[in-house]
Amino acid sequence: MAPVIRPRRLRSTPALRRLVAETTLGPQDLVLPMFVADGIEAPREISSMPGVVQHTSDSLRKAAEEAVRAGVGGLMLFGVPAPDDKDAVGTCADDDYGVLNRALRTLSDDLGDATVLMADTCLDEFTDHGHCGVVDARGRVDNDATLDRYVSMSLAQARAGAHLLGPSGMMDGQVAAIRAGLDAAGFTDTGILAYAAKYASAFYGPFREAVGSSLQGDRRTYQQDAANRIESMREIRLDIDEGADLVMVKPAMSYLDIVRDAAEIADVPVAAYQISGEYSMITAAAERGWIDRDAAAMESLVSIKRAGASIILSYFATEVAARLR
Repeated sequence: MAPVIRPRRLRSTPALRRLVAETTLGPQDLVLPMFVADGIEAPREISSMPGVVQHTSDSLRKAAEEAVRAGVGGLMLFGVPAPDDKDAVGTCADDDYGVLNRALRTLSDDLGDATVLMADTCLDEFTDHGHCGVVDARGRVDNDATLDRYVSMSLAQARAGAHLLGPSGMMDGQVAAIRAGLDAAGFTDTGILAYAAKYASAFYGPFREAVGSSLQGDRRTYQQDAANRIESMREIRLDIDEGADLVMVKPAMSYLDIVRDAAEIADVPVAAYQISGEYSMITAAAERGWIDRDAAAMESLVSIKRAGASIILSYFATEVAARLR
């Protein structure tokens, strides 16, 4: 008589489910994105991202320490300059005393190597037009002029103590240019987390509020089209060939097929960014009582890990890490 196959046996208790779990999420897999703003005296709520704030220097230090105590793997910093400090080329981005570089230096002094300190290496927060690069006379982003700015920005972030730089502008050749610039200046140990497959997404809306974006229009001439999949593999291979130490897929939840594809071809770690709109959807639905916030956050992160990401950037990072410890 053939045995009765009962897969449910292995689901019968929490301990059995833990024992046979195929995907494991740990605090060290999570990275917390953080915003630090100039010109504010107290943390400022981001209305479209409940629970997330623009930090002052003091509140940033406290939140960073809390995240490290919870065991998160790293911190990704974004700077929000005062509106009057924005200009056409994003001068604040590579100013050693600009908001982002001051914050990096502060956290580097506070935390040393206790965490991985990451910096967003892009101009969009710092330009008065809101684009990720230098705009030419015809209103188009000039790829090569932008690379020069990225190199200068990278050097400022490396001087400030960042362990990993995150070029997110999707400019052609950005990884090669930054790597060459870092190496020439002696920052051979500073790594590059390349936003290799970054899509033009409707889910970025809350992030635009978070960084005080000045953008009018869109970024579809440099961010990828949601319809394309093969193109992402080409972008990922190019960034790895140019010297990327890690590669990123952004957004995460609507692009899990891309995360899986990236994990299959990349011989470097793959990160995925659970972006602002993804966070806000879960949070808003939970506030209405439609879903369990903690369970949905955990399930969403496990799904990203299951798809193949070894590192996940998420605004849930600290709270989830604390529960996982």
